[in-house]
Amino acid sequence: MNTDELESALMRAEIRVLKIQTKLHRWASDDPHRRFDDLFNLVADPGFLLVAWDRVRHNKGARTAGVDGETAHYIEAVRGVEGFLAELREDLKTRAFRPLPVRRRAIPKAGGKVRYLGIATIRDRVVQASLKLVLEPIFEADFLPCSYGFRPNRRAHDAVAEVHHFTSRSYEWIVEGDIKACFDEISHSALMDRVRERVGDKRVLALVKAFLKAGILVEDGTLADTDAGTPQGSILSPLLSNVALSVLDEHIAQGPGGPAATPYERAKRRRQGLPNYRLVRYADDWCLTVSGTREHAEALRDEIAGVLSAIGLRLSPEKTLVTHIDEGLVFLGWRIQRHHKRGTGKSYVYVYPAKKSLVAVMAKVKTICRVNTNLPLEALLHPLNRMLRGWTTYFKYGCSHATFSYLRSYLWKQVVRWQERKHRRTPWKQLRRRYGIWPAEGDVVLFDPARVRASRYYYRGTRIPTPWPST
Repeated sequence: MNTDELESALMRAEIRVLKIQTKLHRWASDDPHRRFDDLFNLVADPGFLLVAWDRVRHNKGARTAGVDGETAHYIEAVRGVEGFLAELREDLKTRAFRPLPVRRRAIPKAGGKVRYLGIATIRDRVVQASLKLVLEPIFEADFLPCSYGFRPNRRAHDAVAEVHHFTSRSYEWIVEGDIKACFDEISHSALMDRVRERVGDKRVLALVKAFLKAGILVEDGTLADTDAGTPQGSILSPLLSNVALSVLDEHIAQGPGGPAATPYERAKRRRQGLPNYRLVRYADDWCLTVSGTREHAEALRDEIAGVLSAIGLRLSPEKTLVTHIDEGLVFLGWRIQRHHKRGTGKSYVYVYPAKKSLVAVMAKVKTICRVNTNLPLEALLHPLNRMLRGWTTYFKYGCSHATFSYLRSYLWKQVVRWQERKHRRTPWKQLRRRYGIWPAEGDVVLFDPARVRASRYYYRGTRIPTPWPST
């Protein structure tokens, strides 16, 4: 199959997959108790496997091999995509498919800690992507609006906007939740029980369980069993973690002071001195905003700890905090805090980049500016511009102008110091004539963070659409 034929087949497959996903989502939405029995044929369907391959191939991780040493490029160049997918489909249909162990790699974290990523083989990633195409529209019908992480058409800004929305409306106490080693400690039995509520196909259930039990190949070459958790970094893990953590969303939603309460019921609870509360969750990071007292927030924190223990998870005592909005909190890289507005008698909740986020991007600038001074300035500007555009795009939805201006000053100093190291005997006036006051070389100009216009990201509530049209 040549490139044009592959693209044409992919286009037809994507249209067909979207139609089937729309039906699955509609059936799951219409009947909350429906169990889907015949899903395995969809997982092994040529169209689903082709769309899954395309998503794996265009992912940045396609350049990384699993334990079998094969990358996506190797499969394209040596094995051939058509033959690879046909062989994979045959293994699935004959029940000969067995997931291989994931290759573990340690990623450094702040404070000297590490996060372990599980790198699956390309073959396993394609099957996981096909499973996700089938299961995601079903479980999306059950997920509640308070969950934002790793869900279609939802982003971190929505979660931050919801925290801002409720903390500006009397929900002044916040429980900052941190789940200890969430991806590593989720109970397999509890997770599979949640999956079985919607999936009745034993072949799909066996496939999901096989991925959970595939094992880990650690750095020293030994094979470790996986008795709990989902490998962080796999395609299926975000969906499965949302399935498991939805037990927390449902518990809060069904609570007497939760989102299901009517305005009259919330007002009645306030008169009786009882709390109202709302949960905002992005994957394993969550905040519980409470309209009540500190004692109410602490009691709800202990209640949530009991809910999470049922699925094998624990709260981190040192990171799970109860704070007032006047003290502020850090959530998804943002600082959310109420301040007095200068020149007025009013106070407002502001959202701006956290100090930790600014320190991290400044460290990246400093690292990039250590590049070899024998290279031209253009070689320095390209990675700087790419990194800064991404950082400012994320943090432009807030009160970020002062942060961007500070970053601009630091950036300019670092680049000018690089120029001075490159031309040690050249006076500043000559460097300014050659590169300009704001560094540039040829058509490449250093990105200016202060020119990025900051704006507000508005709370969308329950109006966030799904990728699958309802009609």
